[in-house]
This record gives sequence, structure tokens and C-alpha cells, in this order.
Amino acid sequence: MEKIWRKSYVTGVPHEMRFEEITLPAALSRSAARYRDTPALVFQGTEVTFHQLDEMASRFASALKGLGVKPGDRVGILLPNLIQTAVAVYGALRLGATVCMHNPRSDDMPLRHQLTDAEPRVLVCLDVLVPRILEMQKRTKLEKIVSCHIRDYLPFLKKQLFPLVKTKLHLKTPQAEGIYEFTKLMESSEPIKETKGPGLDDTAFILYTSATTGIPKGVPLSHRNLSYNTQQVRAWFPTFKDGREKVVGCLPFFHVFGLTCALNIGIFYGFTDILVPLPEPKNIAEAAHSYQASFIPALPTLYTAYVNDPSLTKYSLKAVKGCFSGGAPLALGTIRQFEKMTGAQICEGFGLTESSPVTHINPYGGKTKVGTIGLPLPDTDAKIMDLDDPTKEITAPGVPGELWVTGPQIMQGYLNLAKETQATLKDGWLATGDIATMDFEGFFSIIARKKDIIVCESQRIYPRDVEEVIFSHPKIQEACAIGIEGPGKGEVVKAFVVLKKGETASEQDILAHCRKKLAPHQMPTSIDFLDEMPRNPVGKTQRRELKRLHLLRTYKAKEATQKNA
Repeated sequence: MEKIWRKSYVTGVPHEMRFEEITLPAALSRSAARYRDTPALVFQGTEVTFHQLDEMASRFASALKGLGVKPGDRVGILLPNLIQTAVAVYGALRLGATVCMHNPRSDDMPLRHQLTDAEPRVLVCLDVLVPRILEMQKRTKLEKIVSCHIRDYLPFLKKQLFPLVKTKLHLKTPQAEGIYEFTKLMESSEPIKETKGPGLDDTAFILYTSATTGIPKGVPLSHRNLSYNTQQVRAWFPTFKDGREKVVGCLPFFHVFGLTCALNIGIFYGFTDILVPLPEPKNIAEAAHSYQASFIPALPTLYTAYVNDPSLTKYSLKAVKGCFSGGAPLALGTIRQFEKMTGAQICEGFGLTESSPVTHINPYGGKTKVGTIGLPLPDTDAKIMDLDDPTKEITAPGVPGELWVTGPQIMQGYLNLAKETQATLKDGWLATGDIATMDFEGFFSIIARKKDIIVCESQRIYPRDVEEVIFSHPKIQEACAIGIEGPGKGEVVKAFVVLKKGETASEQDILAHCRKKLAPHQMPTSIDFLDEMPRNPVGKTQRRELKRLHLLRTYKAKEATQKNA
């Protein structure tokens, strides 16, 4: 099929990339030479230049080597966005190890599964998590633990005050065999001498899917996957200046969105990365304001909060040139209001862990279509496949089907999951599991996850269609539609909503609003009000948690009725 989306590219974005054949640690060395004294990382007032970061990564590579890590071994990282995180990631990569990223806020069950599945030999983790890891260590192949403290790289005054005000966030590292202090390892290790380094096709990371529908799957990604995707994303913002931009590192680096669009893009192109360990809207807005950030890649929760919470508007975002929103749909009204308030453009995009992650973005500096995920990146192909016959490609604009993508950023397969790999990779194409449409200009829109489609009397209902109508109610901040068991065959729609701060509304108010714009079979049968949506660790609304909440409330209501009978 003709790549009609190329006609919508802005000037300066190439139709085809000329990729640099450069690995991630080599990119750091290059930036250290080009931008020696430019701050690479900023954390609570502490600045680390590119030259310093390059040396620190080499020291940590040396430390890992001293712990017995060899090229090809796996090193786990269980940290928020700290200076130590960037150092540990690039130090391990420089040694030729594979980095396994884990969410420090994970429950024991998924974390234990990941440590067993990925089998890291060494784990770099936050001090408060060491006791938990020691309990899990017996059931894994984990040999050594490197403990990090948040206070390690704070400025002098903050470091002195930290134990007084944050005692629960700082623990002494247990004195036991196989446990090491990050800073002591750094102090006792000389920078490693030049090594052969990894190749482009060597595995750089093992990342885990967000598991919205099941057990997290390990996704090995090569240096080529991540290097090329970082270059694709950079090409999409042609007016950005290498060595001069400041990116807010609020997306967690353990998630591929933050890894590529905050950490790696900064390393590759000399952007200063302003680290935000706790990615709450206030912290993000304050960081962007304080350091005059020019680029914010973030989840929709930031933009939604900024336009709805008056206390956040004291933080000016006027220095921001562009924002990249992904991970979940963003309400149309939120995009328009945020751009009006700040002057910054929000580019909604799309990606998956399996695609490093970015495949689509709305054009930066050109025509965008609010509510779409935009256009495929250069050297990325996409197509819509029939839901009933997955061998048939849909070419007519506006007809929904499953989105398939291909390009150099696509994974080679899941870790230890041959069957799942076979079901997801089709002759070089990644079957995303997302239902999408493409319009006549090549803009794609995500309608629903395949597993989230609501089937009512053989009719398909896409949650996004219902949610957009509810979003348009002036008192609604967030909405999520799910399918629940109906009185007859199939499912019916139930909606959960979060009201804007200070607003009140009744179920009947919202249902009356919906009746004006929805077909009878799309109408929610009920509306439940929540203070906030349940989210997974990277901010996506958990539909299965909403279904569990519905069943719980139904059970309690039935129990109360029986008691009163």
C-alpha cells in the first residue's frame, strides 16, 4: 500500500532515515566529546555534565566487572529516575551486559516473576527495597545486590537535612555478604579502559510489558532497536537544537517510553535531562518551570491535571516547545486547553514495549489531528487488518481493524515465550492488539484494545467512542467505559467517571448528556463516580481493576438487599 502519510510530514522530516550505526554507550562517549561541560543530568540541584556521566558510567562498568559481571550477563535495575539509574544503565551497557529494568513500585508477585524470568546476576536497587529483595533472592539466580540511597547525589545542604525529613526513604545498607554500596563501588573503581563494547544486534535491555491483561512479558530489545528508534523520534522534531534542549525526565526509565524519549534521546543529542523520581503533576510542572524545560514527554495525567488544578498554573511552561503524550488517550478538550494555556504543542503518539516504543506521532510544527495518534515515523510501515479475517488488509479509510506495524524498532520476540511470540509477530509485522482506523491523509486513530471491545447483541462497541462523549461533558475530568454482563446475550456498557475539582453531577445528568450523542446500544447502563482512576505503575487506567470494582460493588449491593428483605 502507498505510504500516504508521508504527504503529511512536516518540512525537515525525512521519508527514509539514514541511520547512524551507533550503540547506546558509544552515543554517550560521543556526547561527552561534543558537549563536555553541558549538564547531562540535573537532580534536585545537583548537575552532572556529559563528561562526568561518561566517566561515572566507565567507573560503574569497572565495578560490575569487579563483581564478576561479563559481557552478555544480565544486570537488573530497580530504581526511580535518579543519577544512579543513568550511571548504572550506561555502565552496564558499556561493559556489554544486558540491562533488565524493573519497576521499584511493583508488588512482590510481578517482581519475583521478572527476577526469575530475566535471571539478572546483579541487581542495583534502592536501599528501602533491599530487605524485600533479600527475601526473593532465595528463589532466583540473583547473586549480588548494589544498594543506592536517594541522598547520595543531593547537594550538601539537602543531604544534611534529608535524614531528618525523609527518614522512611533512607535505610542503612545491611552488612551482609553479597551486598554493596553504590557510592563505595564508584569510589573504589577506576574507569574501565576501552572495551570492544556491544554490537548493534546484541541485546541491550529486557523490559517488561505493563501487563494490563495478564502476566508481564519480557521484551528483549537490541542496541539497534533502541538506537534507531531514538534517531526516529529525534528526526520528528527537526527544529530542536542538539546540545541545547532540556527534557523533563518524568517518565520512569524502567518503562520504554521514558527510556527512549527522555533518557536515551538526551544521551544521544546532548539534551539536559531534569530527573523527576516521583512523577506527580506538581513535581513535573515545578521541574519544568524551575529549569525552563523545552521538551516534556509525559502521560496524559500531567496535561489533565495542569488544566484542571489551578494550583499548578503558578508554574510557567512558556519555555516548553513541544510535548509528547502517549500511553493512553488524551481528551480532546484537554489538548486544546493546555496548548492555549502554555503555547506548547502536544503531539499525541503511540507505541508499545515491543516497538522500542514509538511507531506513530502527530507532526510537530505541522498539521495535527487532535484525537489521533498521528503518522508512522520514518522507516515505519503500518496497516489495518480485518478483525474477522486477519489475512485481509483493510485499505478503505475509516474502517476499523487491528493495527500492524513493522520497522527497525520492532522486537525479535518475547523472552521465554515462543507461543506468544508466534501469535504476535507475523512475517516481520507486529500485531499490536489495538483496534485502529486510518484516514485519507494517513493519520491513525486508536479506538480500543482488541480485548476491551464490548460486544452487545453481536454489535461491537468501542470504549473510546463512549468515553469521548462523556469527556465532552463540562464537569467530567476522566472517564472509562467497560463491558459488563448484560441481562440477555452479550455485554452492556458501564462507565466510571472522575469529576473536575469542585464540581458536582448526578448519574442522570451524565446519562442525559450521553443520550444526545450515543446510539441506544452504546448507552451506559450505569455511571459510577470515583475520586481517581485505578492505574498501573506507568499511569494507564486499569480496566480489569474497574471490572473487579464493579463485581465487588454488585456483590455488596446484592448482600445489602438480602439483609433488608
